Amino acid sequence: MAEDAGGATASAVAHVETAVALDTRAEYVAHLGRLLSKLKRADEALIAAERADALKPADALTLDTIGCIYSHVGRHETAIGFFERAITRQPANATARFNLATSLGFLGRFDEAEQHYEHLINATPHFVKAHAALAALRPQTPARNHIARLRDVLATAPANSHLHIHYALAKELEDIGDYDAAFTHLKTAGDARKRALGYSIASDESLFQAVRARFQTAPAASDHDSAAPIFIVGMPRTGTTLVDRIISSHPDVVSAGELQTLPLLVKRLTGTPSRVVLDADTIAASRVIDPALLGKLYIDESKAHRADALRFVDKMPLNFLYVGFIAEALPNAKIVCLRRNPMDTCWSNFKHLFATGFSYYNYSYDLLDTAAYYLQFDALMKHWAQIYPGRVLEVQYEDIVVDLEGQARQMMAYLDLPWSDACLRFHENDTAVATPSAAQVRQPVYKGAMGRWRRYAIHLAPLKDFFRDNGVAVAEEP
Repeated sequence: MAEDAGGATASAVAHVETAVALDTRAEYVAHLGRLLSKLKRADEALIAAERADALKPADALTLDTIGCIYSHVGRHETAIGFFERAITRQPANATARFNLATSLGFLGRFDEAEQHYEHLINATPHFVKAHAALAALRPQTPARNHIARLRDVLATAPANSHLHIHYALAKELEDIGDYDAAFTHLKTAGDARKRALGYSIASDESLFQAVRARFQTAPAASDHDSAAPIFIVGMPRTGTTLVDRIISSHPDVVSAGELQTLPLLVKRLTGTPSRVVLDADTIAASRVIDPALLGKLYIDESKAHRADALRFVDKMPLNFLYVGFIAEALPNAKIVCLRRNPMDTCWSNFKHLFATGFSYYNYSYDLLDTAAYYLQFDALMKHWAQIYPGRVLEVQYEDIVVDLEGQARQMMAYLDLPWSDACLRFHENDTAVATPSAAQVRQPVYKGAMGRWRRYAIHLAPLKDFFRDNGVAVAEEP
């Protein structure tokens, strides 16, 4: 979920719209489209992109900007063409090349993405985001990895770039089985990041408390009759992308990706002045929202992401905070919540570097903060089950791995969808995956991710003790 809640961006839109009215240049129209895409006004952004392209831009910057619009709304195939045109005009344009590599990776074209990342690193050895993206692109092996190069970069790059390199090293060291060294890099990076942020778990605990206080009973739902949305929620890194691919492989369903539409609408309709999308003030102010209006706006503003599909998946994991709003505004929408062994959940969150510009993942830099966040998530899901019984289907990641067909059939029944064998062939789905799981979900279900925390059992003993002390069962079987 975006920071700033669109305040500064919305102001910028007004200024650029004035510029476009005075002088219709392709670069102005493209910049307007990019701002609109950041505000999740996808329909308007796409119109601006088409308008800018029709003006026949010749410069790399404008072509890259148009590509970013298509990328932001999930149309990576189209975005690639603009990034390639930008590079043709300006081969040294590192931003366009990085954007191209990113979209190629989302589409599963890993070899091509790798070539572009290597090109960037050869030109700029301290391009840390290219190093990090390359490390994440595919599993590394003892014979084929970038560990020596990453260590050189860590020793020579400025301190403010170490965060990405530590996480890249941890990922590659884990791939080759050097778990102690991997953990050391994660701990070093996480400790430094938490100190820099001044983060306290109390800030997130107060947010969860405010959500529970806002939704104490199930209020009357709106009469909005759309059954199109399917929300997939849960802690990050718990199988939400896998379930998205299973469901969206059904012929009647498309994936709209991780939409920020609902959070931004709640923020917009409350009108609170804070620069974050969700805080206690916004939650308290949300009592004034008309659920019917919220539902209508959500359906209208998600259209650009779902084409003409009968049903669509909104896979924003943190929408578990918005279950109450979904239940009120979209009474016929379906909600699937992913669960995973708490040890694997917390370990996977801790070892992944989420978008550093968002405060919603600040808990993940510390293992015990992550565990405390898990407790809050668990309590909130139990709260939703109490006031909206039967509304959310909870699915265990490990059950999917053990019994894919049984779990897929259960989900289709809950979603009121006829069975399709295509759901079992989700790995053949060639649509874009704009999450860190892009590589994993392009292969059949495998058991390798279950119990992965045990590789770090010595280091994770405090995490296990925390759960034991708080009455959370930790499954022992691999």
